[in-house]
Amino acid sequence: MENTITLEVWVYTLSSVFIVSLISLLGAITITFSTRIIEKSMDYLVSFATGTLFGGAFIHLLPQAFSDVSKSTAASLWIIAGLLLFFIMEKIFRWRHCHIPTSTSHIHPVVPMNVVGDGMHNLIDGLLIGVSFSVSIPLGMATTIAVLFHEVPQEIGDFSILLHGGLSKKKALWLNFLSALMAFVGAIAVLILGNRIYGLSEILIPVTAGGFIYIAGSDLIPEMHSSTDIKKSLLQLTTMVLGIMVMAVLTLWN
Repeated sequence: MENTITLEVWVYTLSSVFIVSLISLLGAITITFSTRIIEKSMDYLVSFATGTLFGGAFIHLLPQAFSDVSKSTAASLWIIAGLLLFFIMEKIFRWRHCHIPTSTSHIHPVVPMNVVGDGMHNLIDGLLIGVSFSVSIPLGMATTIAVLFHEVPQEIGDFSILLHGGLSKKKALWLNFLSALMAFVGAIAVLILGNRIYGLSEILIPVTAGGFIYIAGSDLIPEMHSSTDIKKSLLQLTTMVLGIMVMAVLTLWN
């Protein structure tokens, strides 16, 4: 990150962020499917996303974070900081309740809180993608894929929340897309600051790993335990392993 950010890094980063941002449009597609199909698909999208996040953290980010043995203690502390950061973010953006029924004159606070929370989430996604590409193109691609597959169930869920909060489909889609664009702010900021702040990647890479581990272990795995059906559980395990394998295969790209 201390080196000059090349044009190639800018192109890869912004292209990746653009692709991830397009995932916000998935909400418009899912409304054409039945609730049963969506719920059934979400189970396996979540388990696959869990695998890519664990794979991204343990196969790509952690080896990079510990590449300098002399800084291993600092890296460990930044990983813990990442875990705590995402814990705090969940506390801030999720613990909001309203007991007034939804109506055309009263949109639940869950809507603005979801938009703000999702915007912050996308801002951080942009930071993570930007810093990863600044270290290396393969690391950037691995991080992008992990973020991408996590965003699929995330954006479908966000779109559903906005509709439940009383917004029209058109307005929900528009707000979701505007929120997704915050990823560009994060990516551009980290690419600019990367030339000015010494050691930025040595902080953000382990923080990213901690964040990936937190999301996969604290948010996604509990969702996978909502059903104890053996067949379904085996399919979830299979798709999670498949997600890990996808990230492992990316190590072959130098």
